[in-house]
Amino acid sequence: MTIVIFLAVLFACMALGMPVAFALMLTGIALMFHLDFFDAQLVAQNLLSGADNFPLMAVPFFILAGELMNAGGISRRIINLAVAFVGHIPGGLGFVAIAASVLLASLSGSAIADTAALATLLIPMMRDHGYPVDRASGLIASGGIIAPIIPPSMPFIIFGVTTNTSITALFLAGIVPGLLMGVGLVLTWLLVSRGMNVTPQPKQSWAQRRYALRDGIWALMLPVIIIGGLKFGIFTPTEAAVVAAMYSLLVSLLVYRELKLPALQPVFVHAARTTATVMFLCAAALVSSYMITLADLPAQIAEMLGPLMEQPRLLMAAMMVLLLVVGIVMDLTPTILVLGPVMMPLVQQAGIDSTYFGVMFVLVGSIGLITPPVCTVLNVVCGVAKISLESATRGVWPFLLTYLLLLSLLVAVPEVVTVPAQFFR
Repeated sequence: MTIVIFLAVLFACMALGMPVAFALMLTGIALMFHLDFFDAQLVAQNLLSGADNFPLMAVPFFILAGELMNAGGISRRIINLAVAFVGHIPGGLGFVAIAASVLLASLSGSAIADTAALATLLIPMMRDHGYPVDRASGLIASGGIIAPIIPPSMPFIIFGVTTNTSITALFLAGIVPGLLMGVGLVLTWLLVSRGMNVTPQPKQSWAQRRYALRDGIWALMLPVIIIGGLKFGIFTPTEAAVVAAMYSLLVSLLVYRELKLPALQPVFVHAARTTATVMFLCAAALVSSYMITLADLPAQIAEMLGPLMEQPRLLMAAMMVLLLVVGIVMDLTPTILVLGPVMMPLVQQAGIDSTYFGVMFVLVGSIGLITPPVCTVLNVVCGVAKISLESATRGVWPFLLTYLLLLSLLVAVPEVVTVPAQFFR
């Protein structure tokens, strides 16, 4: 009965168009009434505790770093670097999009920010060179969702805080799956770009390539600093976020000099608004998370999944299918906040590595970002390219299929994630 009340209230609130944060808070209050445990002071205390969390301080700084990179020309130089080296080969602008997606993912950790930057710069260029706009849009959207997997990743931070999983371990475990996503896109683009009647980019000389590399070296240093600092214990993920923000600010102001002091205000305001949305979600989620624990929902679900608890791979497959379905109708952050606390006790009880599960959870949730009808990232590309969602969906399906095949591989062979993760640690 408790599970029914939890799901009914949550989906009823969302069906009415209520913001997810308020839906989560009301779901927790409904469980309080069901358990005859309502206390307004307890609701307020959990709201404060949800936001008063030191690891969550990484979120505003990584958001600010992403905004500074886009405004200060760092993202553009990454794309220019990719154009210099692979833009001239057949279907070259598609490979530019993939290479830039992987590089940008190692800088900002935000799927929406990376996708917006890529789409704004590359879609007009691809349209002018004769690439089908729907296919180009699908590729850029698919590349954009690599950002939550390769560190630094804001979804990993939220998952780690919500489920008490090591954020550093999640960061390092996401490197190989993120690179595999890039490889999968390359192989898929090789197939879908055959026969395209496109105008190739002119091949750049080695002098031009050296200039692009020299111009972009400051941008390329950021992931080296973050991953190296985490690997050798120089700083925590929260401190890494501050380093990323300060590095982006100094490079944008003093090295590239594309960001002027008067332009900082709108950058800070936009970052603050995005931060407020995410932090309020995290605060409201603790109300429902507290009641989920108090109502012992994980134990009730474990009883329902009893036959699968002895088969970790089957349990993982079942949970991934559930997350794929949820991802169709719910954004990544709310999915983490709602289902993370529910699923993690089951994962631990079944003996599944919690870091591996965290990477898989975020990977599946990221796929939902390009799966209609919610598909936040795909909608961003539609807005930039000025095409319909139906057209973008036709363009994205080959890459979506590739991701589903990769997901199946990682479920069947978890060592693909766990073994490299041990090496990076």
